[in-house]
Amino acid sequence: MINIGDTLILEPAHSETPEQYKCRLVEMNDNEIFIDYPINSKTKKAVFLLNGTQLKVSFVTSHGTVYMFDSEIIGRQKQGNIPMLLLHYPPKDQWIKIQRREYVRVETSVDVAITSIDNELKPFATITTDISAGGAAILVPKNSNMKPETIVEPYFVLPMQNGEYYYPKVKAHVKSIFHHNETHNKAPLEFLEVSPADRQLFLRFCFDRQLSFRKKGLEL
Repeated sequence: MINIGDTLILEPAHSETPEQYKCRLVEMNDNEIFIDYPINSKTKKAVFLLNGTQLKVSFVTSHGTVYMFDSEIIGRQKQGNIPMLLLHYPPKDQWIKIQRREYVRVETSVDVAITSIDNELKPFATITTDISAGGAAILVPKNSNMKPETIVEPYFVLPMQNGEYYYPKVKAHVKSIFHHNETHNKAPLEFLEVSPADRQLFLRFCFDRQLSFRKKGLEL
């Protein structure tokens, strides 16, 4: 599914500032891929990356499917006059298929605190039932005065597999509220204002959680 000459997109795995680098696949074996020096997609300048730099690598197959996997720079080499970087190449069961045109939604529970801009909503703490880079569904206590069409400010806690925690705060639109169980309703939220850095955090979190599920043998 990945071939010599394919364009790869690299993204730093641990960065507050979202960036993308383009490169070309030059050589590969069962455990390594060899790429030419990546170019920053915005500045169009070559990027120097240290050995050990952890990356998210994505590519598009000939059928238009997008895949992503975790990798890191493990060395440098020359092919003739072409300087190359060596990246770890994980097995295909560690790849994640990325949905295009919409953000991948992952069923998972994370802590979230809810407030409103106009302060009419009584703040409350709850959990998500699913989350994506474009929105989330949350549980709403039956005694909450939250209403559909309200603009809220959710404050999320996103735990990563490596032990890091991130705390993005966004503006969101309450699309609807419906019965969930005896104690809670359920409300899907659509994110309205998300910084590029926070959007990248949500994408990273969803990828991280999908990979965790796959390692545990759970359905995505």
